[in-house]
Amino acid sequence: MPSFVITEKCDGCKGQERTACQYICPHDLMVLDRDRMKAYNQEPEQCWECYNCVKICPQQAIEVRGYADYIPLGGNVIPLRGTDSIMWTIKFRNGVLKRFKFPIRLTPEGSIDPYKGAPEPDYSKIKGPGYFNYEARTQ
Repeated sequence: MPSFVITEKCDGCKGQERTACQYICPHDLMVLDRDRMKAYNQEPEQCWECYNCVKICPQQAIEVRGYADYIPLGGNVIPLRGTDSIMWTIKFRNGVLKRFKFPIRLTPEGSIDPYKGAPEPDYSKIKGPGYFNYEARTQ
């Protein structure tokens, strides 16, 4: 099921140029209704339930109702973002609550060098077997 906004909780991120959910949505589905100052999912059928908008919403105004094959009727999944972690609360239909805490990234976006410490590539071996660009054709 797609994400949806609980309008009673949404404050439109206090009228900033872009709401947090607009900023984070990888599919650009979340938009702000400037007349009502409420965010909403403009194309629910395109939502892939990534939970990004749910995790970033400062008012906890966005929810995703999961499919019955992994979240039974009456159950829900609620993330609560802290400064250094996300606490996931799983509510089962029988009322049982389970909580899981996971750390979040604390380094600035784009500050990590993924190739740090890796050896320089040897381009003389690029056409040899075992490399992605190896061409099996000969003359």
